Amino acid sequence: MRTPLKAAAHTLTALALAALGTTALATGAEAQPAPATAHFGTKPLRPSTAPHPAATTNNTLSVRSSATQGVVSPTPKVYLVFWGSQWSSDPAGVAADMQNMFKGLYGSQDTWGTVLDQYCEGVAKGTTSCGTKGVHVQHPASTPLAGVWFDNSAAAPASATSTQLGAEAGKAAAHFGNTTQAPNLNAQYVVLSPTGTHPDGFPNSGFCAWHDKTSSSYGTLAYTNLPYIPDMGAGACTTFTDGRMLSGIESTETHEYAETVTDFWPSIGWNGGGGEIGDECQNLDAYVTLSTGTFDLQGLWSNSANKCVTHG
Repeated sequence: MRTPLKAAAHTLTALALAALGTTALATGAEAQPAPATAHFGTKPLRPSTAPHPAATTNNTLSVRSSATQGVVSPTPKVYLVFWGSQWSSDPAGVAADMQNMFKGLYGSQDTWGTVLDQYCEGVAKGTTSCGTKGVHVQHPASTPLAGVWFDNSAAAPASATSTQLGAEAGKAAAHFGNTTQAPNLNAQYVVLSPTGTHPDGFPNSGFCAWHDKTSSSYGTLAYTNLPYIPDMGAGACTTFTDGRMLSGIESTETHEYAETVTDFWPSIGWNGGGGEIGDECQNLDAYVTLSTGTFDLQGLWSNSANKCVTHG
């Protein structure tokens, strides 16, 4: 969630990027204007490498609504949408990597995802500990990856607007047959833009990705704007400096996935002094080995542990 402080930081980041001349991608594409619309779960291109936040009540997450829908996603289902005919070129291997990561985010080997189980919906506004009350997020017993779509019917826009991104999420809902609100109470549509594009002003806007909700003929949809982060080179959107090109997009998407699960229709879900569950811990990354490989998963805020963690 964007707070006034985060919004200011967002603006400063964008100005700093412009001043440093980092307004072009590795492909040489021209810079795009920063967006004017605020979204949720924004992650800076260059996270701080300072120690992650010490335990503090200021970081404690609390539920912002007593609603029984849209606060969390009790049984998460992820739909990966590779938007545009440009996905015929995928120099970093993002498509295979994202599928493999979600194919492994379940069961006993995924101790990272168990951090989410403590959060719930259907409890009083202001709740900080669900205990046995409410409807909890359930740790997946099988892969949360519910569908993959390469929408190559046309090229994705060079600089998609947030409206166009939301419309693509709506097209994906139709494609996957999620045409009523019921299945969309757990579906999150991750709209991945191809290399060389600038969705919502990326990268000059200073963000790695964001998530939000949009209205559609099929109800309210949760979706993520996930740019082609490897275009920014190794080290963007991760605290790791080992030169691995896919770390940044893995860290970013786990940030957005966790925030969508715990603040499904922002911002009536779980938020704290530093924002959503991933915003609190942007400077904590860890390589976690799943059944499908080893991935850079970003740390999450745990109320039960009262700190940023990478395992439940």
